[in-house]
Amino acid sequence: MLKRHPVWLNKKINFNKTTQMQALLKKFDLNTVCQSAACPNIGECFADSEVTFMILGKHCSRNCSFCNIDHLEPESVDYNESCRIAEAVGELRLKHVVITSVTRDDLPDGGAEVFTDTVRNIKERSPDVTVEVLIPDFNLNRESLKIVIDSKPDIIAHNLETVDRLYQEVRPQADYRRSLEVLDIVKKKDRDIFTKSGLMLGLGEKEEEILKAFDDLRAIACDFLSIGQYLAPTLKHYPISDYVEPKKFREYKEQAISRGFSYVMSAPYVRSSYRAGEYLKEMVKF
Repeated sequence: MLKRHPVWLNKKINFNKTTQMQALLKKFDLNTVCQSAACPNIGECFADSEVTFMILGKHCSRNCSFCNIDHLEPESVDYNESCRIAEAVGELRLKHVVITSVTRDDLPDGGAEVFTDTVRNIKERSPDVTVEVLIPDFNLNRESLKIVIDSKPDIIAHNLETVDRLYQEVRPQADYRRSLEVLDIVKKKDRDIFTKSGLMLGLGEKEEEILKAFDDLRAIACDFLSIGQYLAPTLKHYPISDYVEPKKFREYKEQAISRGFSYVMSAPYVRSSYRAGEYLKEMVKF
């Protein structure tokens, strides 16, 4: 494993500016992927009142080797959570909100109804807010996908995370083609909804495999793409293979834009929900 981060990854997290956000999350008893996934951007985003709410508990039914979210017995579903999120969105005066979840393979619909309730409660209380959902694959349950699509979020995101060859090691309970099909179904059912995906680099992928993933996403008309550096949360997680230089991230951004993505964010500290509102505002700029 590479032990020392290069200079371009020496980001300092300022927790002093997160107090207000943490107090609000505690007040409404809400979870965020920012905290559960140990995101390095948490200080920056919380200070700017940007947050990605995580519904359906804090325990995931899957055990991806890159992820910091706990793989424990799933918690009971909190059906009032969506209302509290809508209240928090209003109190924060958010313009764009991202809703994600742990994977809930134990639920018949994978949690699709809770996603839908959350989207609808937010839009009812704050009709000018744009809503993005970052969903699991629902085991390709088409009825679950339809439930989420029918709630009319502005963006439906589902991350490839890595290239096809590495799925067995990095995401053994997921499937590359299945993830592509999730995004394909969304776009075919409602072309007014933007689709989005994300890739982590530094897991041992080759450049041609990254570009193939770009092509595969564009073949299903995926609109938006995020590209960032993988950073292992602990020594027990999947090891970092290499650190990708900022210049290379800029090159990948140009490659992705040339393939037809409407907006791409690509840099070492980019994460799938980082500055998520910019995708709708800045679609063709790079």
